[in-house]
Amino acid sequence: IALAPGKTLLLFIITLHFSLMKLLFRMPVYKNHNLTHNHNQTKDGETEVHHRPKRGWIWNQFFVLEEHMGPEAQYVGKLHSNSDKGDGSVRYILSGDGAGTIFIINEVTGDIHATKSLDREKKSHYVLHAQAIDLNTNKPLEPESEFIIKVQDINDNAPKFPDGPFVTSVPEMSEVGTSVFQVTATDADDPTYGNSARVVYSILHGQPYFSVDPKTGIIRTALPNMNREAREHYAVVIQAKDMAGQVGGLSGSTMVNITLTDVNDNPPKFPQIHLLLLHSTLTVGKPVGKIKANDEDVGVNAEIKYSILNPEGASMFSISTDKDTKEGIISLRKPLNYEKKRQYTLHIVAENTHLDPRFSYLGTFKDDATLKITVGDVNEPPVFSMDYYIMDVYENAQIGTEVGAVTAHDPDSKNSPVR
Repeated sequence: IALAPGKTLLLFIITLHFSLMKLLFRMPVYKNHNLTHNHNQTKDGETEVHHRPKRGWIWNQFFVLEEHMGPEAQYVGKLHSNSDKGDGSVRYILSGDGAGTIFIINEVTGDIHATKSLDREKKSHYVLHAQAIDLNTNKPLEPESEFIIKVQDINDNAPKFPDGPFVTSVPEMSEVGTSVFQVTATDADDPTYGNSARVVYSILHGQPYFSVDPKTGIIRTALPNMNREAREHYAVVIQAKDMAGQVGGLSGSTMVNITLTDVNDNPPKFPQIHLLLLHSTLTVGKPVGKIKANDEDVGVNAEIKYSILNPEGASMFSISTDKDTKEGIISLRKPLNYEKKRQYTLHIVAENTHLDPRFSYLGTFKDDATLKITVGDVNEPPVFSMDYYIMDVYENAQIGTEVGAVTAHDPDSKNSPVR
C-alpha cells in the first residue's frame, strides 16, 4: 500500500515460540518498492531527479495455539512502527474481537499476549484493529489497521459417528466384496491443518466375515457362502482414528448390526415315513389328511406347490397348499369303499415356486415322497336279503308254528355270523 510523503509506517511483526509453526506458517512478505520521483530545476535549466523509496505494508499472519494451559499468557506477536525509536514516544492501541479481555497489548513494546485458553472449534479467528499514537502530538502515526489472529488447531477432538449405531442387511451367499454399508465419521478439528481431522477406518469386531475400506468407510463381505440358516445376525464394530491412524491419534467407534436376508438356496425336504389311515365313511371333497415338506428358507423362498404324480392316486385324491402352514392338504375325489379297495399309494412331489437361477447348480428345488393310505373298516349293520317279506299262516295255528324265514348278511365280512 503506497503511503503519502511524510507518513510513517506501522509494521506487524510476529514472534513465534514454536519452531514447527515457523516452518508451517511462514507467510510471504510483500514489500512495495515503487519509487517516488521529485523533479528539481537546476540553474542551468536542467532537471535533477531525486529517487525516494515509497513505503509499504509488511504483513504476516498472527497465530495463537488453542487449548493453551501454561501458567503464563501465551505470546502471540508484536506490533511495531518504523517510527518507533525506542524512546517511549509511541503508544500502541489494540481494539476489536477480544481486545482487553482475551488479547492484551503492551502499549510501549507492542507485544500481544493471549490471556485465556481458546477453542478453535468454537471460534477459529479474531479480527482486531491496531493503531500507533505519537504521545508527543497525541495523533495517530498511521490510520487504524485491521489484522487477524488465527487460532491454531491441535488434535483435541476424537472422531464421532453422529448417526450410529446402524442397522443394515445383505443377502446371504453374496460374493466376497459385496458392498454392505458405508459409515462416515466426523472430526471437529481443522481439516486444512496437518492430520488432526484425517480419519482412517478399521474393523474391531466382525472379522473374518466383513472388512472395511480404511479411506471410504465402506463395509464389504469378506467370506464366501455366508449362510443365513447357519447364522443370521452379525454385530460389527467399526473404529475411526484421526492422525491418519498413527500412534497417538484419537479414535471413536460405532456398531453396525448386519442381518443376512434370505435367498432360495434350500430345496424342500419330506420326512422319511408317510402313513395315513382313513375311514371309509369320509365325505367327498373334504380334507382327509395332510403332508408337509420342510424348507429352511423363509417368505416367498419357502413357498411350495404340491402335486400327485401317479394317475391312480390323482383320480382318487387331490392335494392343495395351505399358504399359512405350507402343508399339503389331501382331499377325497371319490367315496372310499373298504370292501372294494383297502389301500392306496400316492406319489407326491413338493417344489419351490420362486426359483433363483444363481443357485441352480445346487440341483432341483423339489422333493418327492410316497404316501401309504390305508382304508379302515367301519362296523356296518347287517343287511337283509330282501327289503320286505310276505308270509301266510293258518288261523288257529299253534304257538311255535313256523311261518317262514328271513336272511341277512354282514357287509363287513362274508364269514361273520348274523343273529
